[in-house]
Amino acid sequence: MITLALSKGRILDDALPLLAAAGVTLQDDPEKSRKLILATNRADLRVVLVRASDVPTYVQHGGADLGVAGLDVLLEHGAEADASGAGAGNTGLYRPLDLRIARCRMSVATREDFDYASAVRQGSRIRVATKYTQTARQHFAAKGVHVDIIKLYGSMELAPLTGLADAIVDLVSTGGTLKANRLVEVERIMDISARLVVNAAALKVKREPLRALIDGFEQAVLAAEAKA
Repeated sequence: MITLALSKGRILDDALPLLAAAGVTLQDDPEKSRKLILATNRADLRVVLVRASDVPTYVQHGGADLGVAGLDVLLEHGAEADASGAGAGNTGLYRPLDLRIARCRMSVATREDFDYASAVRQGSRIRVATKYTQTARQHFAAKGVHVDIIKLYGSMELAPLTGLADAIVDLVSTGGTLKANRLVEVERIMDISARLVVNAAALKVKREPLRALIDGFEQAVLAAEAKA
């Protein structure tokens, strides 16, 4: 049995067409069913629904053989495998494929009246609120910017508005939420998309079925890109 870990929301919505293109369909509607383990049209494949931030953990520790997770989640998890799948780092995770779904960007945003560029030039210490603490810390360290990182789990936009922080590091899609809260995107850190991650040990034990599934995903991605 192969277990695929997915998270509800945008990743699941975007992953389902790829699964269908790879010949896999769910037996239950994940939006209507209360089940956390869903059967598929393949007797040897099931889907488990977990929290987005837990997908790498399930895959790393064998609760799932493979999963789909955003690059933002993987970076925080410490998944440093080569994008080509050549290595699994210290986490036991391979990242063989960029699925090119759930696309967005990780950016720095501030209040409209905060002069971020000037603060950086002057070497000011900036208070930054984010749930992506590892990524933010590495980004600012590479730039030589002194920051105090404040970890939050939600409603990032409130931090600058209430004076808790000078800036936030968060995911941005259209920028509508920032604009609605009078915040501006002042720096783009990186582009984000969802990646396929595979348990390194499982790939050795279940190599043929997993490789076939990975290849199916890859063909589905290429087909989707060709239509775009």
